[in-house]
Amino acid sequence: MSELNITLEYVSPAVLWGARNEHFEMFKKQFPKLKIVARGNEVKVLGDGQEISLFKNYFDKMIRHVEQYNNLTSNDVERILGAAVAIGDTAKNGEKVAMNIGGEPIVFGPNGVVVKARTANQRRIVESILTNDILFAIGPAGTGKTYTAVALAVRALRNKEVKRIILTRPAVEAGENLGFLPGDLKEKVDPYLRPLYDALDDMIPVEKLKTYLENRTIEVAPLAFMRGRTLDNCFVILDEAQNATDMQLKMFLTRMGPTAKFIVTGDVTQIDLPKKQQSGLNTALKLLENIEGIDIIYLDGGDVVRHKLVRRILEAYGDI
Repeated sequence: MSELNITLEYVSPAVLWGARNEHFEMFKKQFPKLKIVARGNEVKVLGDGQEISLFKNYFDKMIRHVEQYNNLTSNDVERILGAAVAIGDTAKNGEKVAMNIGGEPIVFGPNGVVVKARTANQRRIVESILTNDILFAIGPAGTGKTYTAVALAVRALRNKEVKRIILTRPAVEAGENLGFLPGDLKEKVDPYLRPLYDALDDMIPVEKLKTYLENRTIEVAPLAFMRGRTLDNCFVILDEAQNATDMQLKMFLTRMGPTAKFIVTGDVTQIDLPKKQQSGLNTALKLLENIEGIDIIYLDGGDVVRHKLVRRILEAYGDI
């Protein structure tokens, strides 16, 4: 039996544990094998030493969050409990050991926005792109695939590692028939590309983003516009790749110039192509999995960083 004693010095217990101790109860459910006692500024934890070490990793993450923001919501706690540590290497005795996955900020956005990997698999994406020129990030809604990819692209541009960012998506309607859209070509395709603009808005000041888009330092375009081009000295992201056909995905990947980085994101459970068309993403994942320089990272419900209910919704829908 091991014991851990913690004194809260710089955070309010009321903020830390939440109204009616709801955050405290979430911690107790996460660690049923531990006895956790909180009185005022003192926290005592009794139980297995390795389990206590795991608890300490989570708890420190929560403390840092409160110190930085002076606020803590149930969503924050659930995210921290799902992402503060990942079960990593196996110890000599066969037991799993904790691996800290907290990372440095990827990019600083306007209004104090700090973008960094928030889960173990997001951290793998950040690390993988350093050594691989093509990366597939595959996972369900809300796992931060696109957001992390855009942050890496913005970082590469700011560090002058590339001259341009190109963001693209197949212009496929998500189960709806939108019919004729009025306006010029940009106005017609922008609704399909809105999620990419949303990510950029978080990372680049408005006026600077406007300049980048006008001088095409950042280009956001439908996948069909990539045909015939050579994409070099740029960071290219193909989003929603599950809605690209075999020929489209082959076309996209073969646009790659000698000094480009490509990230392909997709969710194989949300294919919006007509029933008779096969998703090119599934084909690509099978054909390219063993090629050096190409990495494939799978994210899952544990990586969901949207509202806590998104993870539960994904679980409820299962394979539907």
